[in-house]
Amino acid sequence: MNETEISTLGEFGLIDHLTENISLRNDSTRHGVGDDCAVLHYGDRETLVTTDLLLEGIHFDLSYVPLKHLGYKAVVVNLSDIYAMNGTPRQITVSLGISKRFTLEHIEQLYAGMRIACEEYGVDIVGGDTSASVTGLIISITCLGDAKRDEIVYRNGARDTDLVCVSGDLGAAYMGLQLLERERVASAGMKDFQPDFAGREYIIERQLKPEARRDVLDELHQLGIKPTAMMDVSDGLSSELLHICRNSKVGCRIYEERIPIDYQTAIMAEELNMNLVTAAMNGGEDYELLFTVPLTDHEKVAQMKTARLIGHITKPELGAYLITRDNAELEIRAQGWNAFDKQ
Repeated sequence: MNETEISTLGEFGLIDHLTENISLRNDSTRHGVGDDCAVLHYGDRETLVTTDLLLEGIHFDLSYVPLKHLGYKAVVVNLSDIYAMNGTPRQITVSLGISKRFTLEHIEQLYAGMRIACEEYGVDIVGGDTSASVTGLIISITCLGDAKRDEIVYRNGARDTDLVCVSGDLGAAYMGLQLLERERVASAGMKDFQPDFAGREYIIERQLKPEARRDVLDELHQLGIKPTAMMDVSDGLSSELLHICRNSKVGCRIYEERIPIDYQTAIMAEELNMNLVTAAMNGGEDYELLFTVPLTDHEKVAQMKTARLIGHITKPELGAYLITRDNAELEIRAQGWNAFDKQ
């Protein structure tokens, strides 16, 4: 394959090349890429904005992360924040810092993944920026969304006796990362090394190609449930629970036996001699939705296919604790992802 140096296009040529076939999907997008600003219109709805920064060597390792998957994931992690506010993502801007080792074809692969994610979730790319980088690949995405004012869900609405629920399963992305790291180390210095991922496809996909849980919001709306508090599980369940407790000025009780864990996650944890509950509580990057609902919605929550009840909210003086299978109480501590611990 012939490779094209990005410098032959220049900054604006690169932007034109990457965005020339973008079609707009949202009525709120009045004008997208190609001017000094995108023009958006929301009428009587509130605008939601989130941004996420991904740095090579901190957030991803290109020795085992395909650029197309990275582009997809970079978009999805932003959309997840909008869904966590009970909103609808509409537009993104994409800013890239690109070092000299990347060719045009590399960035095309990255952008291809971004565009697939945007098509999947009905989101428009409306702008961004590019720059040279001396520290590898840098990706910054800002997502704009909207919601009706009375439908937005914050972190500070949980109240005593509320039920605590989480979607999907936990710890899979972390176990996928551990498997990828193990195979990377095993392959060091070997030309034709073939990693063995047979039977572990689910946890690999959870790490490389996560999905934002739009389907959870759809089911909540269908059942007539509005969460009292909600956030996505990006840094680990323990960290997110403490965020909700701190913001809502409450405590919680979470039951170990109710934490949802996939079979492949459990097998991988056993193989690596890692504590399964610790991985589920602190692994991060699951991008599931953690939310609280009033006790009166118990029967509705019991019908949910996308989420399950894992505990309840208490008075603040009772603290935040995990109840183990043998009824011991372990204080929940934030041991999930912290970027500043990884330098």
